Amino acid sequence: MALKRPGPPGSSGSPAGPVPPDVSGSPGSPAAGDAGPAPSGEWDGLCDMYLGHLRVERGLSGNTVEAYGRDLADLRAYFAGKGLEGPARAGRGDIQGFVLHLAGKGIGPRSRARKLSAVKGFFAFLEEEGLAAADCASGVEGPKLPRPLPKALTREEAERLVVSPDLSRPGGLRNRAMFELLYAGGLRVSELSGLTLGQLNLPESYLRVRGKGSKDRLVPLGDEAASWIRRYLAEERPSQDRAGNAGALFLSARGRALSRQYVWKLITQHAALAGIRHASPHVLRHSFATHLVDGGADLRAVQAMMGHAGLGSTEIYLKTTDARLKSVHTRRHPRSGS
Repeated sequence: MALKRPGPPGSSGSPAGPVPPDVSGSPGSPAAGDAGPAPSGEWDGLCDMYLGHLRVERGLSGNTVEAYGRDLADLRAYFAGKGLEGPARAGRGDIQGFVLHLAGKGIGPRSRARKLSAVKGFFAFLEEEGLAAADCASGVEGPKLPRPLPKALTREEAERLVVSPDLSRPGGLRNRAMFELLYAGGLRVSELSGLTLGQLNLPESYLRVRGKGSKDRLVPLGDEAASWIRRYLAEERPSQDRAGNAGALFLSARGRALSRQYVWKLITQHAALAGIRHASPHVLRHSFATHLVDGGADLRAVQAMMGHAGLGSTEIYLKTTDARLKSVHTRRHPRSGS
């Protein structure tokens, strides 16, 4: 359902939301470039139109729309306090000043980033609807947010998870081989579920993995992962691939390739059985990289095995290691002050 735009004077159309104020410089409204705060009606009309757009056309929840409204109210209060013109004539410097104002009030970087996101959406809407000559907020940079450290299992937890499948049950060998491969190769879940027999080179113990951007990389298997894959291929997969023509490496009981969601479900179920919280395929991938870096692996080698486009994505695992070492020092060293 689209919001009706106000019709021209004398038209019979009735707008679905408040009629926006005349910001064209007609008599009775401030001319473009005039100083002074905007009439409250201008803010009311434009903000109501935007929030209606979020609610009706984008289908956002009531709570989300209210949060956007609060962020726009903060912007409105800033403009009023500075005696600035209304949103239809705002400049980039006004938006930058608003962001600095938030920082000066002690508002954290994540909250500032959220408010700026709401403001950018608002001004993009005004430009799209022809209610502002230009989107003055699009080029304003938000605060740099600290990257959260990736969650990783301890070595003992990773071992418990990998060995958790019951080999006496259908799918047990497959699950063990998959878990070994996820931990030994650092694969994304989409890469694992998309593996084919043609990507596997058991004699040389490596995989050719197709990652993001359709880029191929070679991933060493390791003795344990290679051994369990051999067992799966010899003892369990033939019963899953009754027709003998499935190309996927890991199959369901019906001979179909596994979905990403199914692999995720298997990991979380086995983690719960092993008494491990917050485990997932991505946590296993982070554990692979973290434990390599802990063991002194070269960052460039880890980058290549992870399929990272740049070294910056891999360097975060150094911070994970540093954080863990500081935690150990705090808990164990007599001079740590704890």
